[in-house]
Amino acid sequence: MKFRSVKGTKDILPPESYLWQRTEETIRSVMHNFNYREIRTPAFEETSLFARSIGELTDIVGKEMYTFTDRSGTSLTLKPEMTAAVVRAYIQNNLGEQSSLVKVYYLSPMFRQERPQAGRLRQFHQFGAEALGSSSPLSSPGSRRRSALRWRST
Repeated sequence: MKFRSVKGTKDILPPESYLWQRTEETIRSVMHNFNYREIRTPAFEETSLFARSIGELTDIVGKEMYTFTDRSGTSLTLKPEMTAAVVRAYIQNNLGEQSSLVKVYYLSPMFRQERPQAGRLRQFHQFGAEALGSSSPLSSPGSRRRSALRWRST
């Protein structure tokens, strides 16, 4: 039997993996220069987190999430985006009590169960930054808006 990667996914092989490492190193360096710290959240969250934050009637929640029920009956979803997971971690871990302005960034795989189209993958990697705790647009580069960049392996 011949095994192949799942349609809509891609292996990152040498020498391309070196380019990814260089890109990640550059992102980390720039983010540290602006006093952002890296955050890593689990690959999956409770489905209700995304349904509430993204909206139950959106295409992402309705059609594109990889959702499954674990043995205890809890509905879990592979992360389709990071903002909800970052805010959950911020609240759960009382990060706002540690500092009035919490600046975090992430480099993380995301998952969307969409029909693979040219240039789109079911598992993709995303960079983003969140500044939580200030309504001032001067609090950080890009203000409170989320910056996101999707990398594509071609």
